[in-house]
Amino acid sequence: MTIAPRNGLRVLDLFCCSGGAAMGYHHAGFTVDGVDITDRPRYPFTFHRADALEHLDRLITTGEIERYALIHNSPPCQAGCTLTVGTNQSRGWGAEHVQLIPELRTLLDATGLPYVIEQPNGKAPVRRDLRLCGEYFGLGVLRHRTFELGRWCTVQPPHPTHRGYVRGMRHGVYREGPYVAAYGAGGGKATVSEMRTAMGIEWTDVREELTEAIPPAFTRWIGTAFLTCRQEVLL
Repeated sequence: MTIAPRNGLRVLDLFCCSGGAAMGYHHAGFTVDGVDITDRPRYPFTFHRADALEHLDRLITTGEIERYALIHNSPPCQAGCTLTVGTNQSRGWGAEHVQLIPELRTLLDATGLPYVIEQPNGKAPVRRDLRLCGEYFGLGVLRHRTFELGRWCTVQPPHPTHRGYVRGMRHGVYREGPYVAAYGAGGGKATVSEMRTAMGIEWTDVREELTEAIPPAFTRWIGTAFLTCRQEVLL
């Protein structure tokens, strides 16, 4: 699985979970260091178990942050995801969730580095600078994700037409479709094997890690776009 970095640049992958985002940057040619508060033995690159915000603050204080060219962030989404602020909230389900993005953005601004903040579609306080969909890459999941891009930018690709439904039960109706639902369980949701295939993630078989992951194709595209933007700035 090892691919030698081609560009000599390093990405800091905060809230890294199992490494879906990391693998995409890796395939774009970056060296990746992951940070997560939970032990992630299947993370395929250098891993640090730590609170992501505390780790970032330490890197800023010591000056070690200067080794990185880009910071990718996938903070917990429960405080702003569609289910939490929609159906679940209206029915009194679930618990209170702390929104980490404002504090995170303050630290990111202090680094002076380009960054990416990834979130599902919902009401998280992020700019919608970029939106990607699995269909853009021919994947078996849609997995719509919003990305805030700090200190760099790229062109939004056109949103492709979906080929059909996401398989499963929705609003009391079961439908077949070319995509699987890589979250939850029951009602036609994807099996672990189906999620791995649909997202291109073969190094973990832990359901929780797969349901939290984004497909590596997303960040391979982002990493390549960042390199293009960086080259244009240098020229």
